[in-house]
Amino acid sequence: MLDRLREIVQEVNTATDLQSALDVIVSRVRDAMHTQVCSVYLLDTDINCHVLMASEGLRKESVGHVSLQLDEGLVGLVARNGEPVNLQDAQAHPNYHYLSETGEEAFSSFLGVPIIHHRKVLGVLVVQHREKRYFDAGEEAFLITLSAQLSGVIAAAEATGAIQGTSPSGQRRADASFSGISGASGVAIGQGVVVFPHADLKLIPARTTDDIPAELKSFQMALEAVRSDIRALGESVGQQLRPEERELFDVYLRMLDDDALGREVMDLIRQGSWAQGALADVANDHVKAFEQMKDPYLRERAADIKDLCSRVLFYLQETERATPREYPVHTILIGEELAPSMLMEVPREKLAGIISVMGSGNSHVAILARTMGIPTVMGAVDLPYHKLDGRSLIVDGYNGTVYSNPSDQLLARYREIIKEEEQLVRGLEVLIDLPAVTPDDHRVRLWVNTGLMTDVVRSLDHGAEGIGLFRTEVPFLLSERFPSEDEQADIYREQLEAFAPKKVTMRTLDVGGDKSLPYFPIEEENPFLGWRGIRVTLDHPEIFIVQARAMLRASEGLDNLQIMLPMVSNLDEVHRATQIIKRALRELQDEGLNVVMPPIGVMIELPAAVYLTRALCKIVDFVSVGSNDLTQYLLAVDRNNTRVADLYSSFHPAVLNALQQVVDGAHAEGKTVSICGEMAGDPGAAILLMAMGFDILSMNASTLLRVKAVIRAITLSSAKTVLDEVMQMTDAASIRRALDLALYNAGVDRLLRSSR
Repeated sequence: MLDRLREIVQEVNTATDLQSALDVIVSRVRDAMHTQVCSVYLLDTDINCHVLMASEGLRKESVGHVSLQLDEGLVGLVARNGEPVNLQDAQAHPNYHYLSETGEEAFSSFLGVPIIHHRKVLGVLVVQHREKRYFDAGEEAFLITLSAQLSGVIAAAEATGAIQGTSPSGQRRADASFSGISGASGVAIGQGVVVFPHADLKLIPARTTDDIPAELKSFQMALEAVRSDIRALGESVGQQLRPEERELFDVYLRMLDDDALGREVMDLIRQGSWAQGALADVANDHVKAFEQMKDPYLRERAADIKDLCSRVLFYLQETERATPREYPVHTILIGEELAPSMLMEVPREKLAGIISVMGSGNSHVAILARTMGIPTVMGAVDLPYHKLDGRSLIVDGYNGTVYSNPSDQLLARYREIIKEEEQLVRGLEVLIDLPAVTPDDHRVRLWVNTGLMTDVVRSLDHGAEGIGLFRTEVPFLLSERFPSEDEQADIYREQLEAFAPKKVTMRTLDVGGDKSLPYFPIEEENPFLGWRGIRVTLDHPEIFIVQARAMLRASEGLDNLQIMLPMVSNLDEVHRATQIIKRALRELQDEGLNVVMPPIGVMIELPAAVYLTRALCKIVDFVSVGSNDLTQYLLAVDRNNTRVADLYSSFHPAVLNALQQVVDGAHAEGKTVSICGEMAGDPGAAILLMAMGFDILSMNASTLLRVKAVIRAITLSSAKTVLDEVMQMTDAASIRRALDLALYNAGVDRLLRSSR
């Protein structure tokens, strides 16, 4: 049965459309289980019925025409309970419903299992047998496994719109939605563009082409390049190999012939597929087929096919890279795991939304998206993203939902939400030049987090009073090598000049964890507890001294620079880092530059630093809490892991107590304390942070006016009352509800949507 299961799964995966997959299932399952009937019923939400969509054994004319109400019959029973029903005499069961059109009266035994995807029942897979008998546990497990396989195929069909037209009602099915995690608030409507790492056959998206001759030419050129490589390799090592080993090179060349893999790929291109997608489809099908073979020698040939086709793919992608890509006006960027560099390749005015299959709302791509003000959904693990290139999509960054091929009604609803959001933003613009002062005259300074020059322009437009965090790693992430001292100095000078005389806080290079440089890879089993932040730069003083010199050079004549050290866990790290900065200062002064020692601060991101706040404040000029990492380390929750994303909350009582301890410790030493994590930009959190005594809240520019609106609407005394209440609470959900109520009572509940 295991062998049959593998064969069926393989065939289902290579089916060209949903109906073909259903037909494969019913035909192969009936044979594998030696029974007379196998059928698939799918839920049609337009008519609220389970429709017979495929069958082997029932009357063919009934397929697509026979349906059962939601709770009707044994199929309805399976769907309602979401669990298998196994009967030796189905007709004796009280839920049995006779369908005369199908001819099923001849069959006694019944086994039905639900087809479930993302906790939703999509339909029911059924087998029936003439004689009375129970299907055994192995048969039941076999059918459950296949139903799980089928659920993914149905979900993919829904996402691409292929399932439309299968409904007997003549209408479209309900809008296909896929859940993830909110990465950046807002709504985007646009066209999907799938991006992927190079030379990975498994991640190539499905795309059509309008220029078949050009795709054929590109493929033939790539084939010839690989043929040349193989001939050259054969000639260079041929004398060192036995004759039978040399024959392998001839085998490789024959695989690429027009009568083998090459012909299959070109056939798909002629049908309208782009070359890379056609190659990936053919390669993956052959690799799977060889991997299923029982003969060990043939099974090992799967690796040869994969290697050969990857070489062809490399040359295809080299050709593509030589031609700049055209992006749709409203691009929704989609990828399995997006990198900041992928975002930067899209012209900013065309990037409307972002979807990442991996990652969470607190991963650095999500943070960058919030900085850029782009609606984002992270962790959409069930999304068949490789099928969505060119598809119409809605990104709901408020609720963490993606809609594929949305109906006109759904599009109209979300266009209305976008219009309401634009009206809200325009309404907040009157606050740009007003201070963040509470009704009882308490002043809070609102700064911004930046990483790009475009962030600075947006920040100044929103009335920012300073930069609380300039992520210096962003230019490093977007470069193909370490930026030189001159290059860094130019970037830093732009930031400092744009904000002068307002303060600009530059964090020293913070890589490691989920931020790796392609030219400086850090491979670790547990990167978040490993070599990152200040640990990296102290171990590489040659990197640190160049950055420190660039920062100081950029500040000449402006004197608005502050330097902040990330991931500090002990005082020795601060002493060593300060010595390097002082050395850079002396060197520049010796070179004749008029530079001064800037204020030095540390980020409180680790539990160790929380307990060392007072000691740290004795040797630095300021402290700033990085609430994202502090939450991660206090709660032992990897913020990129979607499995535990629901455990990550900066409103956890332990996090709030740590924040209060940091404020109290810093103020006891007479030092200012800011917070620059994502929590600072949450309108609800602003109530607590203000009451705790934070001097500065630093956030993304897109949330600054919302936070200012809250501060100007709530008195400090009422905020302290709310803080006293929530500090007695024991769970994050209760605290969140208390803050929502406080916003409502203050008349700024319209800002609630943005704080999700």
